[in-house]
Amino acid sequence: MAKKKSKFRHITINKKKYYFYTIKWVDILGDSGHCSLQEFNKMQPALMTTNAYVFNKDKKHLRTFASYDEESFSDRNVFPIGCIVKMEKILL
Repeated sequence: MAKKKSKFRHITINKKKYYFYTIKWVDILGDSGHCSLQEFNKMQPALMTTNAYVFNKDKKHLRTFASYDEESFSDRNVFPIGCIVKMEKILL
């Protein structure tokens, strides 16, 4: 039986697949200037986008990386799950 080819972008390191995602998440927005009550009420967290391979995900954290070789991972991030708005696997 032929092996089904994955339709999502991924890499394989040490026989483990890591899928590539676009991750939408919210970040703190700060300002040290003066503003009115109306301006302050309009202030919203920043909606950020990260494109990376997902290393792992559990109930509390999402770990990602963008660079790698056969022995190490680089450009790493750990996101609190509560900050994640949307995750979408990238097609080939």
